[in-house]
Amino acid sequence: MNFKIFGIFFVTICSMFVFISCSQKSPHSIPTGGIEALIPLPKSVSLMGDVEDRKVFFSGDDLRIQGLENLGASSEVVEAWLMGVGVEVRKDFPTNANLVFEIKGDEEDESYDLIIKNDVIQIIANSEVGLFRGFTTLRQMMPNSCEYGGCVSGFFLPEVLVSDSPEFEHRGLLLDCCRHFMDVDFIKKMIDNLALHKMNVLHWHLTEDQGWRIEIDAYPLLTEVGAWRTELDGTKHGGYYSKEEIRDIIQYAQKRHVEIIPEIELPGHSQAALASYPWLGCTGDQLEVANKWGVFKDIYCAGNDSTIAFLETVLDEVCELFPSDRIHIGGDEAPKVRWHSCDKCQKRIKENDLKDEYELQTWFIERIGKFLEGKGKRIIGWDEILEGGLPEGAMVQSWRGMEGAIEAVSIGTDVIVSPTSHCYLDYPLSSTNLEEIYSFQPRPEGTLGGPGRILGGECNMWTERAPQELVESKVFPRAIGLAEVLWSGPEFTGTSDAYSDFIKRLEPHLDRLSILKVDYGMESVPVTLSLAVQSEKLYATLTPSAEYIKGYTHFNGDSVLLGKSIVVESRGTISASINYRGRRLPRREEFFVDGHAGVFHPIELGFTPSPYYTGGGDFALADGRIGSLGFHDGVWQAVQGEDVIAIVDLEKVIEIDSIFSNFYRYQDAWIFTPTYVEFSASIDGDHYEVISQNDFKDATLKNDAQDIVTVNSGKLMDVRARYVKMRAVNSGLCPDWHAAATEPTWLFCDEIVIRAK
Repeated sequence: MNFKIFGIFFVTICSMFVFISCSQKSPHSIPTGGIEALIPLPKSVSLMGDVEDRKVFFSGDDLRIQGLENLGASSEVVEAWLMGVGVEVRKDFPTNANLVFEIKGDEEDESYDLIIKNDVIQIIANSEVGLFRGFTTLRQMMPNSCEYGGCVSGFFLPEVLVSDSPEFEHRGLLLDCCRHFMDVDFIKKMIDNLALHKMNVLHWHLTEDQGWRIEIDAYPLLTEVGAWRTELDGTKHGGYYSKEEIRDIIQYAQKRHVEIIPEIELPGHSQAALASYPWLGCTGDQLEVANKWGVFKDIYCAGNDSTIAFLETVLDEVCELFPSDRIHIGGDEAPKVRWHSCDKCQKRIKENDLKDEYELQTWFIERIGKFLEGKGKRIIGWDEILEGGLPEGAMVQSWRGMEGAIEAVSIGTDVIVSPTSHCYLDYPLSSTNLEEIYSFQPRPEGTLGGPGRILGGECNMWTERAPQELVESKVFPRAIGLAEVLWSGPEFTGTSDAYSDFIKRLEPHLDRLSILKVDYGMESVPVTLSLAVQSEKLYATLTPSAEYIKGYTHFNGDSVLLGKSIVVESRGTISASINYRGRRLPRREEFFVDGHAGVFHPIELGFTPSPYYTGGGDFALADGRIGSLGFHDGVWQAVQGEDVIAIVDLEKVIEIDSIFSNFYRYQDAWIFTPTYVEFSASIDGDHYEVISQNDFKDATLKNDAQDIVTVNSGKLMDVRARYVKMRAVNSGLCPDWHAAATEPTWLFCDEIVIRAK
């Protein structure tokens, strides 16, 4: 594909317009389209003619359409958009048409040809969906001004041949409307933007611990009770979608060739249902709709026949609503604590000759799967459904890396890939940026040649920390990168210059998104923090990630241009006020720092940090960076099931005033504070004297906080040392009251701060 020379061709075309006279209209007032912003990139794009003899298409002041009816359900969507372009739209032209939609075959695929030649635009496909994909490419080629009726005098396009088809059949977005409810109009807007980028699946997450969002006639309390929660601050949050609203959204999506796959979580993530009908659980206890995030041990009772009957009734109504032949049943993060102590569940295990609670989950999901199979539906489950043996007929969605995908393909089932490493849009840019998403390889080597198939992938927008007003800026433009990976294919996106080419096309495409009022976010963290010590002073530099990032660095009242260094002489917050692509961002980027005496001195670790939480490397506990309340910020260093032991070599003997360190606490995520923290000091590195001891006997007591706990030595007297050692004792296993009881806890630490006198 010679897309790199398209820019040269396009400049040549633009220069020719000055010399073209069309219907006595001045070419200077007529907007010009082109191929410079096609996303995802088609498989083949060829400009017509020689470089010196490029020809162009001019619409005139009308579009004469032939074959609009061939678009089927999407014909009214296409017609409505064309009516808004600005030119006069005339339909049903048997001859002399300048926009032709033609069906040439009868295969239900998404391939199409787009030919612009001899003053005619032809879109030819085997199916309605293929015609719609071809129209989408034409829309992206047309001038941005056509989006708001700015093409009254017509428009120019290059003569071109596009031949295209998708690499993967499943190209989707998971939208979690449970943690934060979203308006119907917002969901429709999201569907519009999926279609604009040739994505064809909306995976709609509708039930959770924190909210039940779908109306079920047989069980009205699911929405009367389960759709609402009382937040920690006492406010109410919630909402649900009526069946009429769901049908409307489905019809809206069908007209844009987006399949909606509902997710009805089972057996875990079901506390909203249990709060509505307590008899669905193992204990029968009255619960509240969850108002925290995490994993909860109260789940559907697998030994209770009435629970299974409940789910079959619910799913019967779900099947009546959703035409998709696939239903996602979750199957993830389902603690077996209640099942282990439930007489009914243990009886079920014994009666069915099951080995353990993991096989009970497989039995449970298979039972639901067979019911849905009778309705003409196939189930999809998260990769945990492999743990007790794959339920018969189930598809797997691999999210905990790609190991689940490899295993599922090896045993012959279909797979959707959405690993946290590349596809989780709720993660911050510091964790997963656009370039990383664009580098995704949906087919790992272990899946090549297996009996199963990788159908495609999804980007996941979980909303624990993303109410509706933040969702678009998290989804776009990152989802656009995955759209190109899944449509154009990793054989293209994996080439050395593919990403830089993608960014060149993305920049003008973002102008279109602005016109469409899409509140897109940034491609990556706008500024990166670098710290360095010079003449025993700590200097910080915030470097812009791109030339279109402008602004200032601020610290303790001082300001310098981004890219310039600023001295950090104390603990504080470095912030950046940013102008991004000409718009001033309302919130500053912030970094917490401390210019203490131990910064950038050698450090020896007595543990191996988790590869998921390295804090930036082995020197993370002495790099001057302080962690935030977001433990995915890349600053925290963590270990599971081990103690944190570290020794800082100050490289000379100094008098120490105090020592402290921060530890993260978020018990729902298995992150506990240490039970004991000890600071000790040494002159020679061999003999250490304990200078501070801190016991935390309540570390494993239930605490709902998500916060940072500071352990401080207090002011020290007459302590001189070259070496400072910290030992933080891990809490061990999650306690009995915890949903993950018996699993090892996590210990998170951000810095060993050493104050000198």
